[in-house]
Formats: sequence, C-alpha cells, structure tokens
Amino acid sequence: MHTLLRRLSATLCGSLLLAASALAQGNTELQWLGQAAFRLTTPSGKVIVIDPWLRLNPKTPAEFKNLDKLGKVDLILVTHGHFDHIADAPALALMHKARVYAPGDLNQTLNVLGVLPPELAPRMNKSGTVTPFADVPGLKITAVKAEHSSVYVWKNPATGKDETHVGGEPVGFIIELENGKKIYHMGDTGLFMDMKFIGEYYKPDVLLIPIGGNFTMDPVQAAYATREWLKPKIAIPMHYGTNPLNQGTPQQYQQALGQTATQVVPLQPGESLRF
Repeated sequence: MHTLLRRLSATLCGSLLLAASALAQGNTELQWLGQAAFRLTTPSGKVIVIDPWLRLNPKTPAEFKNLDKLGKVDLILVTHGHFDHIADAPALALMHKARVYAPGDLNQTLNVLGVLPPELAPRMNKSGTVTPFADVPGLKITAVKAEHSSVYVWKNPATGKDETHVGGEPVGFIIELENGKKIYHMGDTGLFMDMKFIGEYYKPDVLLIPIGGNFTMDPVQAAYATREWLKPKIAIPMHYGTNPLNQGTPQQYQQALGQTATQVVPLQPGESLRF
C-alpha cells in the first residue's frame, strides 16, 4: 500500500512539474473543488468561480462547503442550469455582488423568477465575448457550444414544490487571461465535431474536460477529443466520481490518451495548479 501511494504521489508530482514547465510558472491559480467547480485566480488577482456546486457536493473538501471560505469572488460562470453546476451560484452572487454569466435564456429565467436581479445576471449567448472587468481589458470570456441539455429546477416558495423552467442551451467557456493564456472549461458535453473548430480557432492552453461518462464524454471519448481536436498543453479531468453513473477515472483517460504532447494533471479536490 505504501509503495502504491508513493507511486501515485510521484506520478501526480511529475504531472504538476510537467504542467508547470509546459506553460511556464506564473501567478495564475486554478483550484478544483469537485465535479465541474473551479476557483480561478487570474494574473491580476481577479477571482472567477465556475459551476459552483459546493455545499452538497460529495467531493468538495469540507472547508469549502462553507461558502465564506472561498474568500472574495469577482465573477461567476455557469455552463448550464443543472443543479450540480448552478446550485450555489445565486448565493455566491448575492453574497459578493458578483455577476453570473450563463446561457442567456437561463439568466432570463433567474431574472423572471426573482432568483437574481438583472444586474447580477447579464445575458450572453454562444460566440458572444464579454470583457467583464473595465480595469482588466485583456481578460475575456467567450461562450462556446456544448452538446448536453439544460433545465433549471426551482422550488416555488408559495407551494413548496419543485418546478422545471427553461435553462437555455448549455455552453462551455473560453477564458482568455490577461497574459494571453486560454482556459477551456467544457461544461458538460458529449463529443461534437465543432470541438475541432474550437481547438483550431481558440487554441486553448488548458483544458478542463469531463470524463465521467453517462451524462458526458467517457474517458475514451474525452481522450479522442483531446488528442485529435483540442490538443491543449495541459488537460485537467473533471466531472467524475460524484455518483455511481460517473464511473470514468483519470487513469482510464490517460491510458486512452496515450503518448501525446498534452500533459494530464489529475488534481484531487482542493488541489491547485499554478502556471
């Protein structure tokens, strides 16, 4: 057992070192909090939280189930309306007066239901690019296609019953940092041919890719998309291990990927990659 743990630790450390060398070390920090949730600190110190499902996420470290422990939050990105991606976004938005960028029709639903005021839920759509911070003009966010579904389930306070509302079409996000590096958070998605276009046009450096299967790509499909279409410098697997249907593992993904220029960094929830 101790030998196995040492090998796993050495593999992870090696991946982190290769990742740092692939992008050159810098002052960007990407922290995985389980499922599709990440806390991104950009070179200028802006904090962007993506798909925050934290309080009820079985993979989120206990300390981050208290939303106060996230520290400041400047912006929130939500890829679609499913609970395991949007659950804690409204609370964080209201707590920090931080805007939520999500599929436009999903934000319309949040506005109409009174979940968030319009100023905290601006609308955008696929291929739309926003520059969310006037003091950081180089930081840009673009919504791109994802092959999935999206509804928003809301508990009506008048009846106490759940209602299903329009969630818009799911998206992924290309996050272009101030230093020009690009992170592609794919959200929940299956394979689609436009991934090739996204790889060629946006040229992401860091890929946050779902591998769990059943609801998203499985490890073999994710490896194909990585190797043939997206070709990032670094890939971080996500959206696995939170329920019995998300059975894909980083080891299966790495095995299916084989020898490529992409460095796979299988973070544990709570761990960070700095680049």
